[in-house]
Amino acid sequence: MPSLLFSTPHLAWLMISPTHYVRLSAVLFAIGLMGLMTRRNVLMILLCIEVMFNAANLAFVAYARAWGNLDGHVVVFFIITVAAAEVTVGLAIAILLARQLKTLNADEVRLLKW
Repeated sequence: MPSLLFSTPHLAWLMISPTHYVRLSAVLFAIGLMGLMTRRNVLMILLCIEVMFNAANLAFVAYARAWGNLDGHVVVFFIITVAAAEVTVGLAIAILLARQLKTLNADEVRLLKW
């Protein structure tokens, strides 16, 4: 039985287009950017960077699907790899900051040596 949502012409406006995904991606990127600029906790800064990476991934996948090629998916694979490395290094630095300086506030950290 075909889906009622796509078989009736008066409900065609309910279909999600690539424009919706790109707008959502832009909103997510803006949220991540605002969090990056306003937060001072190192863990929150890392989380905001991850939100920005995921916004870029969403845009790449949306355009790849709209254009019917796999180039966007390949780029997303590399972005996920970079994000995993960023989380690994970032969390290692955060753990060292918490142990050595007893703080995770980015304003209190002047140099990465102690």
